[in-house]
Amino acid sequence: MDQYVPLIRKKDKQPIRFLVVDDSIFARKNLTKMIDVFGGELAGEAGDGCTAITEYNRTLPDIVLMDITMPQMEGIEAVERIVRQHADARIIMVSSVGYQENILAALQKGAKHFVQKPVRPDVLYEIIRYVLGDDAEAAPAVTTLAGEARL
Repeated sequence: MDQYVPLIRKKDKQPIRFLVVDDSIFARKNLTKMIDVFGGELAGEAGDGCTAITEYNRTLPDIVLMDITMPQMEGIEAVERIVRQHADARIIMVSSVGYQENILAALQKGAKHFVQKPVRPDVLYEIIRYVLGDDAEAAPAVTTLAGEARL
């Protein structure tokens, strides 16, 4: 992997804290490795939307990386519930389900961005920087072509 400028909060110089939400343990571990390479910190993990809400309230992370398709509660509903309680929540959807309607629903419910699986570390890093507001030019906007998301 390329060298990354560490993800540090400007206000207190602490690492950016992440909540990783995915029903796949493999996917969570993969994202956690990327966060580590980016200089971030894992605040918590969840395997479904219900646990994601509980973990968000417990850890108050800087960024949430959330899958869409999960048991018990889908990611889109979890986004809506988290944003209802925490309007400033920064949630990035990370999913292999790249259907336009899912992406639009997640963004309408309060997600800040979307990244397609399999996740490329360089793309995820730039999207995180963009969502954090460090570099507004870093990540391209989500566009839709023929019903699928493209970054």
